[in-house]
Amino acid sequence: MSPSSLRIAYLISRYPAISHTFILREVLELRRLGIEIGVTSINDVDRPASQLTAEERAEAATVFYVKKAGLTGAVRAHVRTVLASPVRYFQGAWFALRLGGSDLRRIVMSLLYFAEAVMVGDWMRSRRFRHLHVHFATPAATVALIMTRTFPFTLSITVHGPDEFYDVPGYLLEEKIRGSRLLCTIGLFARSQLMKISPASEWSKIEVTPLGVDHGLFAPRSSCAAGDPFEILCVGRLTPAKGQHILVSAVRRLHAEGRRVRLRLIGDGPDRTSLEQVVRDAGLAGHVILEGSVNQDRIRDFYREADVFALASFAEGIPVVLMEAMAMEIPCVTTWITGIPELIRDSIDGLLVPPSDDIALAAAIARLMDDPELRRRLGEAGRRRIIDKYDLRANVEKLAQVYRTHLAELAA
Repeated sequence: MSPSSLRIAYLISRYPAISHTFILREVLELRRLGIEIGVTSINDVDRPASQLTAEERAEAATVFYVKKAGLTGAVRAHVRTVLASPVRYFQGAWFALRLGGSDLRRIVMSLLYFAEAVMVGDWMRSRRFRHLHVHFATPAATVALIMTRTFPFTLSITVHGPDEFYDVPGYLLEEKIRGSRLLCTIGLFARSQLMKISPASEWSKIEVTPLGVDHGLFAPRSSCAAGDPFEILCVGRLTPAKGQHILVSAVRRLHAEGRRVRLRLIGDGPDRTSLEQVVRDAGLAGHVILEGSVNQDRIRDFYREADVFALASFAEGIPVVLMEAMAMEIPCVTTWITGIPELIRDSIDGLLVPPSDDIALAAAIARLMDDPELRRRLGEAGRRRIIDKYDLRANVEKLAQVYRTHLAELAA
């Protein structure tokens, strides 16, 4: 089968998005491999066009934005669908209603998802796509699931976790497993969680397809000498799950010991206000800097200045930001949760500490401050780990082969 004969639509909640650049990289790599990818996004881009990279602007120009199509677009899609296949249309509506159960709010949400599902399916039909792929088994995947009951199209999902695993009924995860042709997971932890809630008869659908980074783009820094102050970098949305408050507490401990450290937090989110307050109250202004969101075309500048990368997360899949730091030979300190130990082996590729333990986190950072040879060894080992297991091109090639295997009969 020629790889160019495979055509896949991607549905994404928001695309392009600064926190999900890995999806853009995946799409571009799949196209390079000859697979035709069309993208539809429920929501508009997350920044003004002037703040997008040139690559993101070019991609956004090709995307079908569901909400941007508005009421007129929705009415037209629904009229076309009900005229073309009234039985399937009402089957889809009934399926959406049943997903809502007896909860009025969930019923309303399911009907809104149905409205979006029809728009997505109508777009797919107009573009002659027959298969839809979704990243994250969250609401966008619910829209996709409803779409498969309304149109004769198939579905696959990349499950990242761990959010979906904390609320299996709320995210309709069991229904999504049954309704999917293929389930990709970014690691073994995510695969194990899908296996835990599904019968063994469904396991053949599950494939491990790790994410990756371009280690040519994220190349090692020219110098590994520590700065003064010692630069700690954290990249990620400012949310409770990322544990930035624990990281700030660790920096406060290091500062109290008389250590010259500076923490830069890259990202934005709901925890920003509380973090700013904690920094002020602790007298850490100038020692903890909240840089806000940073585009991919600027993020490497911050990596190059970092002496250590720290991520104090309570919940993660397998973070791409750790892969980026490791590719640049920046020693990493993070928590031994969920899928992270698949990426970083403690004291081999980085340092792992217990989640919520600011004392252990501070001690690990201090250990790296005091031991330049350890920083060098962990940095070099981290890059080797990325080249060996998390190379973007190699892992997308694996994903492409998984698509060809599971979706062979959909080829034109």
